[in-house]
Amino acid sequence: MHNEKELRRLALGVLQPGFVGTTAPEWLLAAIRDGLASVVLFSRNIETPEQVAALTARLRAENPELVIAIDEESGDVTRIESRTGSTRPGNHALGYLDDTATTHAVAQDLGHTLRAAGVSLDYAPSADVNSNPDNPIIGVRSFGADPATVSRHTAAWIRGLQSAGVAACAKHFPGHGDVAVDSHHGLPVYEATAETIAREALPPFRAAIAAGVRAMMSAHLLVPALDPDVPATLSHRVLTNLLREELGYEGLIVTDAIEMGAVADQYGIEGATVRAIAAGADAICVGGENASPDIPGRLADALVEAVRTGDLPAERLADAARRVAGFATWSATLRRNATGAPDPFVGHDAARRAISLTDAARTRLPLTGAAHVVELAPRTNLAIGKETPWGLAAPLRARTAATTSVRLGEEDLPADAPLPAEVLAPAEGRPVVVVVRDAGRHAWMRRALTDIVRARPDALVVETGLPGPLPGEAHVITHGASTASAQAVAALLTDGVAFPEYETPQASPAVAAAADLT
Repeated sequence: MHNEKELRRLALGVLQPGFVGTTAPEWLLAAIRDGLASVVLFSRNIETPEQVAALTARLRAENPELVIAIDEESGDVTRIESRTGSTRPGNHALGYLDDTATTHAVAQDLGHTLRAAGVSLDYAPSADVNSNPDNPIIGVRSFGADPATVSRHTAAWIRGLQSAGVAACAKHFPGHGDVAVDSHHGLPVYEATAETIAREALPPFRAAIAAGVRAMMSAHLLVPALDPDVPATLSHRVLTNLLREELGYEGLIVTDAIEMGAVADQYGIEGATVRAIAAGADAICVGGENASPDIPGRLADALVEAVRTGDLPAERLADAARRVAGFATWSATLRRNATGAPDPFVGHDAARRAISLTDAARTRLPLTGAAHVVELAPRTNLAIGKETPWGLAAPLRARTAATTSVRLGEEDLPADAPLPAEVLAPAEGRPVVVVVRDAGRHAWMRRALTDIVRARPDALVVETGLPGPLPGEAHVITHGASTASAQAVAALLTDGVAFPEYETPQASPAVAAAADLT
C-alpha cells in the first residue's frame, strides 16, 4: 500500500505541464525535485537556440532523465521557430512529394535541432488521415487523405526524428482526420463504423508502432462505434482494449492537452485527468492554454484523492508512472545514440519541390515588375501560433522592395458589400498576387477571391493551405504555409520556372543519404 508521499510522487510523475517564461521558475524546479518527470515547452518559452539549451540544461540539473517535450510538427505548427516560421515544410507538402527519403531527412534535420535544444520528446507526427476537407484542426498537418500514403510517411518521419535522438509521438489516436469540429473548443464526433475506422484511420498508427514509436497521443473526440459514452482520451475501450490489447502497443500513452474544451468543459481538468489515467493513459499534457503554477499541484491532488476514494486504482497510477519512468530512461539513451548531421538545405529543398503550378501560372512567370499582394487571412486554430508569420508580402518585398500589399480578414469583407476599391487600387499597371489559406473552407474568402479574379483576370492565386477548387486559371499550390514554402514561392515568382529547382529538382545530401533507410 502506498503512503500519501509516495502517491503524490507517482501523481506528479504522470504529468507533463507547461510553464511561462524563458528561464526555469522556482516552482517548476521544486516540482521536479518532488517527482515531476516531464515538462512541455511552448513558443512562449523560446527566444533563441542558446536560451532554450540553457533552459533545458537547468531543468535537467534537477533530473538528468527529465522528459522535455515540445509540440513541433514543422510546417504550419512550429514552436522552435514560431517567431520566424518553419524552415521546413509540413506534412501535407511531404505527402504530396511522396518521397519517403525526403520525409526521413526533413524529420532527421528537425530532430537534430530539437536535440541540440535539449528536447527529448516531440509531439509529432500527426498520423491523422485528413479524409474530411472541412476539418478545421488537421488539414495540412496531415500527410494526406490516403491511408497508405499517411502510413508510409508517418513511419519515415518517426524513423528520421528518432535517428537524430528525439522520441516521436504519433497523434491523434484513433484518428482526428474525419471531423468538422475543433477539439480546442468543442467535442468532435467521428461518425464511422468500426470497420471503416480499422480500414481508414488505424493503418498509420499500426505503421507507427512497426516503425518503433514509443509515444502515442490520444484524441479528444467521441467515436461512437468504439465507445459511445466518453471521448477517446477518457475511454478504456479505446486506450486499453483497442490500442494496448488489439494493436499490441506497449509504449507511452500521452493525452492531448487536458484543458481543451472537448474534455475539460464537461469534466473539468481534474476530472478529465483522473478519468484519462483510469482509462489507460500514462501521461497528462497540460499547460498549453493554462500554465498557472498551481495546475500541477491541483492535478496531483486530484489523482491522490481519486486513489483514496477508489475512483482510480493505485496500481493503475503506479503503472502509468512506471511507463513514464521507463520512457524517460529510453529517451535518454536515444539522445546519446543519435546519428546523422543537420542539413540546412533539406527543408528549403523539400518546400521548393512540393510546389505545383497550373500551366496558366507558368506562362505568367516571372512577374514583370513589383507585385501588389492581396493576402486573405483566416482566423487560425489554436495549434498554430498567432505570432508565426504567414503570407507572401514579406518574402516578396525582401526580393523586390517596391512590392505593395494589403491583408484582409473576414471582418474586413462583409458578405453583403462589394470588394472595397482600395484593395486593388495600388495594383494598376502591376501584377496582382492573391494569397489564400484553405479557401475551400471559407466562404468569405472564396467570394473575395472571385471578385478579385473577376476584376483582374491576370491575377496569380497562391493557395498556402489545403488545395481545393479556385477561381481563375493561374494557380500556385504550396501545400502548406511554412516560411520555407513562402520563400520558395517568392523565388519562383521573381525568377520564374527556369529557376533550377523547378526544372530539375535536386535532392539535398540528407535526402540521398536517407534513401536506403526508409
